[in-house]
Amino acid sequence: MKVSEQNGVKVLYEFDQSLPVVTLRLIFCASGVVSEKKQGLAKLSAKLLNEGTKTKGLEFNKSLEIKAVEIYASCGFETFVIELNCLKEHFGFAYSKLLELLKDPNLDANILEKLKIITKGEIATNESDFDYIAKCELDKILHDGSNLAYPSSGSIKSVESINLDDICEFLGGLNLSNLHIVLAGDIKEQNFKELFEILPKGDKRELPKISTTNKMITKEISKPTEQAYIYFGAPFNATKDESYKASVSTFILGSSGFGSRLLEEIRVKRGLAYSAYARNSFTLTNSKIWGYMQTKLENKDSAISVIKDEFEHFVKYGVSDDELKAAKNFLLGSVPLQKETMFKRVAIRQKEFYDGYEFGEFERDLERIKALSLDGLNEFINTHHEITKLSFSIVTK
Repeated sequence: MKVSEQNGVKVLYEFDQSLPVVTLRLIFCASGVVSEKKQGLAKLSAKLLNEGTKTKGLEFNKSLEIKAVEIYASCGFETFVIELNCLKEHFGFAYSKLLELLKDPNLDANILEKLKIITKGEIATNESDFDYIAKCELDKILHDGSNLAYPSSGSIKSVESINLDDICEFLGGLNLSNLHIVLAGDIKEQNFKELFEILPKGDKRELPKISTTNKMITKEISKPTEQAYIYFGAPFNATKDESYKASVSTFILGSSGFGSRLLEEIRVKRGLAYSAYARNSFTLTNSKIWGYMQTKLENKDSAISVIKDEFEHFVKYGVSDDELKAAKNFLLGSVPLQKETMFKRVAIRQKEFYDGYEFGEFERDLERIKALSLDGLNEFINTHHEITKLSFSIVTK
């Protein structure tokens, strides 16, 4: 992948003839949920961009469908993304429609009211989803006081308070200073001069560092349920240089399905649950380990005790040689699937750029995993006792 610069904006470009398609992504950093002033504003703003233009309304979207063009806005916690996908023969048309959308988003009070009703309906539905409730409560426990502590959709009250001025202000914050562009597919390099004339220059934003609590808080939420929904999490203060070790460690502990420590102890040996897992979450704003299981109400306390014991045992004694060999076989053997399409290959390079690595870090990590010794991995595990500082969010009766 090639990196160039246009008008101060980094442009990542990959030529790929494997399919006659083109993908274009406008990625605005520090511009997702992390930047919103009202809960749910980022997600609602993305939904509005998917409602066509103010001049043409939904006729705008119909014109895209005729030529199988997709222009779609979405937001994560750290980024706001506008993505364009099309056949290579329609890229000129698709790009002109993207510019049209950015010039004339559908900032209409009736459209906003419709989206607010839909969003409030989604929030109300989630209030009866006990799995969702438990996960949201864990986020609140782990990241209290930050934008990570509440659902990206916001609350009914916060969504109700959002008006067109809020949307305009948020969309106005999508600027060149926080933008990088990804262009890939069967297409030559492009000049994005017209795009740069539409978007404001703006100010560079910095992402905050959001801590994960180590206070070992447990909160139970009473609901009319026949199962206990258990989410758990703790800090995982691995450095960027240690990320490959963290991946191998958590794969063995709880991400490998059958054969993982958690599933073996909780399901196979004790029959306490159908599934249990643990995963890492390493982003530019936060790092943690978290997991989930669901069990019978009467097994709740036993299951939580097993989770705590397994984390303690894992940090104290590490892993076996057989576990490390099995992890290496899977992680290295699954590489072809991770790179089988252009979209997957581009996503790998895009993530490397976003995380601040030189291209090829994915492959370098594979070599590090291949060379990882049992002593080296266990030394890493033994120094990360913070992962035992588990907090729990439980929906139970």
